[in-house]
Amino acid sequence: MISGRNRKGKSEFNICMVSDFFYPNMGGIEEHIFSLSQCLMERGHKVVIVTHSYGERKGVRWMSNGLKVYYIPAQVFYNGVILPTLISLLPILRQIIIREQIQIVHGHGAFSSLAHDALFATKLLNVKGVFTDHSLFGFADASAIITNRFLEISLCDVDECICVSHIGKANTVLRGHVRSDNVFVIPNAVDTTVFRPLGAEEIKPSTDKVIIVMLSRLVYRKGVDLMAGIIPIICRKYSNVDFYVGGDGPKRLILEELREELGDRIRLFGPLDHAHVRNFLTQGHIFLNTSLTEAYCMAIVEAAASGLQVVSTRVGGIPEVLPPGIITLANPTVEDLVDALEIAIDCRISSNFIDPFIIHEKISFMYNWRNVTARTEVVYEQAIGKPFYTTGQRMRKYLRIGILVGPLFVLVFVLGKIIIWICEYFTPAKNIDIAVTFPNPNSKNYNTRLPSPSHHQLSTGTLKCAANSENLDFRKRNLKR
Repeated sequence: MISGRNRKGKSEFNICMVSDFFYPNMGGIEEHIFSLSQCLMERGHKVVIVTHSYGERKGVRWMSNGLKVYYIPAQVFYNGVILPTLISLLPILRQIIIREQIQIVHGHGAFSSLAHDALFATKLLNVKGVFTDHSLFGFADASAIITNRFLEISLCDVDECICVSHIGKANTVLRGHVRSDNVFVIPNAVDTTVFRPLGAEEIKPSTDKVIIVMLSRLVYRKGVDLMAGIIPIICRKYSNVDFYVGGDGPKRLILEELREELGDRIRLFGPLDHAHVRNFLTQGHIFLNTSLTEAYCMAIVEAAASGLQVVSTRVGGIPEVLPPGIITLANPTVEDLVDALEIAIDCRISSNFIDPFIIHEKISFMYNWRNVTARTEVVYEQAIGKPFYTTGQRMRKYLRIGILVGPLFVLVFVLGKIIIWICEYFTPAKNIDIAVTFPNPNSKNYNTRLPSPSHHQLSTGTLKCAANSENLDFRKRNLKR
């Protein structure tokens, strides 16, 4: 049921963002969820976030502007995601959906088991489901085959899908066997109030050297092996070029061995908090991205908005992200990337490059969160307008997935129904307390003065992300504040 209309006449929704990837973790999905949630609340919607617990961070936490986050007690299984069981978290997800009167569950990340578990819960509780895919996956290796099969099951009756690039849409349609007209393309955005070129009052990097900056997780698909091939060649050819590398991961050892050979020509900064990323980027002149696969590379947009020349591999959705005048593209080989870097270095030395503030203005126009939010609202409107599938219709859809997988998933669906019936018997929905909604001045229901929250600053610019010290334990309070 639609909760009402906001001041611009748009429908107001109660939305639950779900993913394994959220604060205190930092990355593209985490920033996307937080920024989109803040802008949705700015437009009058109610938003809560569900993620798994991180160490002592369990229970309910509050972030800026009344953004509520449920850190549910689920054990991490592999690479920051929980074990994909579909049914083990149904009682908790049911409690949250009923308490918060959720109308739309929005899952993020094909690799997030928690997102798929929540989308499965929507099928049992008659709640609308929307899924955003942030990455590209292959079709050949064992990990991709398992992930793609799981994605196909999860998306077979999801209401709407969102991808961050057109190449990402094509990839998701092929992997998940979803209809292309049910998949929307909405790119990421960047907070250009934070990512901006150095001002006149700020200390600029030395003009005696050209600093090439790289920032990513140090894993295979980010092209760390390409980095290791490029850096020695450029250092031998240019005595005035140094490399700054931010990030961490299993491939860091390769760069540490390179540092022993090249000395202070390469500096490793390790993992960085997102609040420090802009200051790290603006220490350099050129940003190098060596990714082997990307649906949408957030780092190159942040670097361009911060005034750096960008050199990147021509893979995935990257050619869609920035126009040719702002980015230099190369094939993902050492030779091509060295040639592209030499062009950028020569332009920097001869001062033949576009004014950083002109690039920043273009980025501000092309990618902003309010535009992304308005387009996401359209997807929510489409999802809400669709009729719910009956149990029989869902089962027929599942049976079409495959000879073995289809009947097996029907059994899982029936087991989920039984678990929901048991939960309803012992904890009827009418006995679950409805959560008090944080006063939202942009909602039609706002008639209270906003409290003045005391919290420590966490993240990006005007959208300051913070969590107060209140930590409500699930076992003691049964999800009640």
